[in-house]
Amino acid sequence: MIDMKAQILTATLLTAFSGTLLSAADPQLLNLVMPDATVIAGVNVQQAEGTQFGQFVLNQMQTQNAQMQNLVTLTGFDPRKDVRELLVASNGGPQSKVGLALARGNFDVSKLTAAAMLAGVASETYNGVTILEDPKQQQAGIAFLDATTVVAGDVASVKGAIDRQKLAQPLPAALLVKINQWSTSQDAWAISTVPPTSLVPAAGANAAKQNPMQMVAQNVQAAAGGVKFGAQVVFTGQATCDTAQNATTMGDMLKLLINIAQMQQTNTDPNAATLIKSVTVTANGNLLNVSASLPEDVFQQMVKPTAGKTKMVQRVPRKK
Repeated sequence: MIDMKAQILTATLLTAFSGTLLSAADPQLLNLVMPDATVIAGVNVQQAEGTQFGQFVLNQMQTQNAQMQNLVTLTGFDPRKDVRELLVASNGGPQSKVGLALARGNFDVSKLTAAAMLAGVASETYNGVTILEDPKQQQAGIAFLDATTVVAGDVASVKGAIDRQKLAQPLPAALLVKINQWSTSQDAWAISTVPPTSLVPAAGANAAKQNPMQMVAQNVQAAAGGVKFGAQVVFTGQATCDTAQNATTMGDMLKLLINIAQMQQTNTDPNAATLIKSVTVTANGNLLNVSASLPEDVFQQMVKPTAGKTKMVQRVPRKK
């Protein structure tokens, strides 16, 4: 049975981190982000609802996320309908628990708070704002700043966002430029101002030596990526390398891997082969740009049959 207290506290976070949807940055939400954020991403749920693939993803969230379903039943709050925009931010590495999920939407604060309290969620008041906390995970909290804004994450970060309501601490100008660039051109975006390798657990020196691509990836200083929904689902990524030579080397290695993958997929998965064939890799100075596209109905087919394919494989009788 799913813990009711965990449902109330984590459903918004699950919506934010559910992956595929990220977009347009709300200035008021950005003002609540920690000024030393190194990773930031955003989602425009309303914009996603206007596309076939966006609707598909939201429907998948509805049918497969049990915690979200229980939250809707308990409170009448439906993140898929009541949330308009989302931001996710962190200033930590792979082991860090410091992070924020921020959302703009329509929230019945009294009803949501009452449902949480009935479920046994603990609370504290900080600078006039009620923070709902999980007694089992006291570092996690969620707070409704008003009827249109909610923040969730570790309690210290939530308190920091509450403080920044009255005394904003703007993000660095260079990061704001990147956010504006990606959020206005993509329906889904994410930015890292630090080497992506610093955000995942180290694989070990021996593994790095054995994997040339991993060694080259160590030269990436920052990265960004986005998705544009429409008749064609277009993926765009950009890596900032330490030198132009390393950007070119990484691009050449990616092209080689793409060629190998294309040969392997041609006769096994036509859709995957089409996606791989659409990939373009170009180096421009120390920037490495990667893009790929696929018709949204084809991409939807690639995502949808996964569970069915697994079941089919299980039904195949073993050869004696």
